[in-house]
Amino acid sequence: MLKVKDTLRATVHLSFDGRVYKAYHGRDAKPRFDNEVKVLRYLETRGCPFVPRLLEADADQLRIVTTNCGTRVERIDEARAQQLFAELEKFGVRHDDADPRNITYRFSDGRFCLIDFEFATILPAAS
Repeated sequence: MLKVKDTLRATVHLSFDGRVYKAYHGRDAKPRFDNEVKVLRYLETRGCPFVPRLLEADADQLRIVTTNCGTRVERIDEARAQQLFAELEKFGVRHDDADPRNITYRFSDGRFCLIDFEFATILPAAS
C-alpha cells in the first residue's frame, strides 16, 4: 500500500486494488470517524456521484475503507471549487472544510470529486 497522507488527525493509504484506507487518530478521533461514516452513508442514500463510497467501517480500529475518487488536484479555479462545494449542498451536506486539498479528479469519467467528510454537516432541511 502507498501512504498518501499522514497528519496528526489521520493516516491514509491507497491499496493497489484502488481502495482507500483511512485511520483516524489524535484529538476527537472517534467523533470525526463517526461523522464521516454517517455523512458518507447519507450521501450514498442520496445518490451523490462525486464522493467516495464507504466499503467498510471499523469502529474499534477507527478505520474506514472507501472507493478511490481519483487523484488530488494540484490547482483549481476558485470559482470552480466553490461551485463543486455548492453542488454538494444540493445533496443535503455542507462540507465545512471547503479547501482545494479536499478535491480530487477522477480520470475514468472526467469528474471532480470531494473527499474528507469528517467535519461535514448534514443540513437540517435534508434530514
